[in-house]
Amino acid sequence: MKLKIAIQKSGRLSEDSLGLLKECGITFNNSMNKLKAEAKNFPLEVFFLRDDDIPQYVEDGVADIGIVGENVMLEKNKAVNVIDKLGFGKCRLSIAIPKEKKYKSIKDLSGKKIATSYSEILKSFLKKNKVKAEIHEISGSVEIAPGIGLADAICDLVSSGSTLFTNGLKEVEVVLKSEAVLIANKNLDKEKNKIIEKLLFRIQSVRKASKNKYILLNAPNENLKKICSILPGMKSPTILPLAEKGWSSVHSVLKEDDFWEIIEKLKENGAQGILVVPIEKMIV
Repeated sequence: MKLKIAIQKSGRLSEDSLGLLKECGITFNNSMNKLKAEAKNFPLEVFFLRDDDIPQYVEDGVADIGIVGENVMLEKNKAVNVIDKLGFGKCRLSIAIPKEKKYKSIKDLSGKKIATSYSEILKSFLKKNKVKAEIHEISGSVEIAPGIGLADAICDLVSSGSTLFTNGLKEVEVVLKSEAVLIANKNLDKEKNKIIEKLLFRIQSVRKASKNKYILLNAPNENLKKICSILPGMKSPTILPLAEKGWSSVHSVLKEDDFWEIIEKLKENGAQGILVVPIEKMIV
């Protein structure tokens, strides 16, 4: 039995989705002209689809699981389970208006025309904030709508904000923060759920590795206790004696978010020869 996964054929999540599977040690013959590929070393079939179609395919059971943007999943509102957030494809769905317009609060959107490809999410957001506005659902280049007189504002995906700037717009409200999610059909049997568990184990090991760094340093023995208290390793640091008397080698793992702050404290306490190594996989 094989698990069927749907990923984006092309677009902003395609490369990262393929990269994640490869980081999980799953290899397959891939041609972007094909709609399906079979893994060589894992019970998995990969379907290459339009991102907008993935939630429907997963709900219908054509695919067992899928990788899709959270924004697409919420907009399509299909009956699927979210089984993991994947940490890539991060963006936000935001409301933007012409930069010359004044904006004080969300109430300024009352009675305005807002162009978007995400009408369901926007409708829910406006209702929650008790704002009545006219929604124009369009596809394609939403950002040009104010410039051609179609709308007073837009609601669209934003990553760097450069597209808004180019079109004379400014971001005024964040409607949704989104990232890639792994979704699953609600009626999978035990055998397929077991395969999902194996895949999730690999995915989580890859993700943990990407957020951590392996650190090696030389420490004076008189400061070992203090240095070990600074290092928040998985359990406790590994300590090995060096050939030079009075010194030890200390090995540990650091979270990338805390990295520089901890490095500074280590140096203050006499740590030398600090080496930082990326971690490929992290099994805990």
